Amino acid sequence: MQEFTLDLTWMAWTQPVAIFFVAIAGMLVIFGVLQVVMPTYERRGFLPVPTTRGDRLFMSLLGSAFIHLFWLGFSDAHLFGASAISIVYAVIMLRYG
Repeated sequence: MQEFTLDLTWMAWTQPVAIFFVAIAGMLVIFGVLQVVMPTYERRGFLPVPTTRGDRLFMSLLGSAFIHLFWLGFSDAHLFGASAISIVYAVIMLRYG
């Protein structure tokens, strides 16, 4: 029987990458617990469709990815600016979206 080894050398595991994945995993756990404790309901915000808490989380993560891609495409600065914009975007999306 062959022994299983977890080989993570294909990924550039730097500190920012690890923080990113831990943050995503943490958000998923928090939102999963929130769903069990306080089930969500559809509501209308500034978005044209009714959304649940999970929908708004998904849209904020997707929007944050595009913010970072645009930042990388049009700026030579560090990603801290894109991360700050993404956090503000996520807060607005989760609260008012």
